[in-house]
Order: sequence, then structure tokens, then C-alpha cells
Amino acid sequence: MRTKFSTSWKNSIQPRKQRKYRYNAPLHIKQKFVNVHLSTELRKKHNKRNIGLRKGDKVKVMRGQFKNKEGKVDQVNLKKTQVYVEGIEITKKDGTKTRYPLHPSNLMIAELNMDDKMRQKSLERK
Repeated sequence: MRTKFSTSWKNSIQPRKQRKYRYNAPLHIKQKFVNVHLSTELRKKHNKRNIGLRKGDKVKVMRGQFKNKEGKVDQVNLKKTQVYVEGIEITKKDGTKTRYPLHPSNLMIAELNMDDKMRQKSLERK
């Protein structure tokens, strides 16, 4: 049986194959796709450039129509690589408001949610 995802795939310069790799990747690999840059203060404090995004983190939107807006992460959809942030909504033609999905590459973490003990331990390590 042929699998959709190749574990032996190294890399390719073809965008088609790169998109296929990201789309068909299993969830434990897609988890790495939702890593987000840290703000400069957090970068100095934790000696890390980026970290995995979690529900409850406060993020700043860096690109797109909601640039410079901040809010807490409401939901992280690993399957579609989308992030939903509180306060970022789009108004439809009929007047209803819906949540707007953002790509993690367009976000920056301003404040970390430190409720999880495992996350605290991982940030303490160098």
C-alpha cells in the first residue's frame, strides 16, 4: 500500500512537492509547523527564537489586514495549520461576524501561557 507521506523525503525545490509534504504530513510533524517567533524580550529571557503555539498565548499579528492587533489564541488547528485569535473577526455581507483563521508564520508571541508544567520545564532547559 502506498502512503501519502514519504518518511524518506529529503527536500525538493519544487513548490508542488513542498506543498504536498506539508499537506500530507502526520500531526506529530505538523506540530512543528505551528512554531511562532518570540518577541525580543521573551527571546532574551528564554534564549530561544521560536516556540510552539498554544491556546492561551497572547500573540501579535505581524502581517495581513489585522496587522499590529493583539489577542489571546482561541484555537490552534493542526490539521489545517490555522490559528484563531480572540478579537480577530471578519464581518460578512449579512452582518454576522465570524472568526478569521491566521497562519502561524504571520504571528509573534507577546506573552506565554505558563499554566502547563511541561512547558515551564522545557523553557528552563537550554
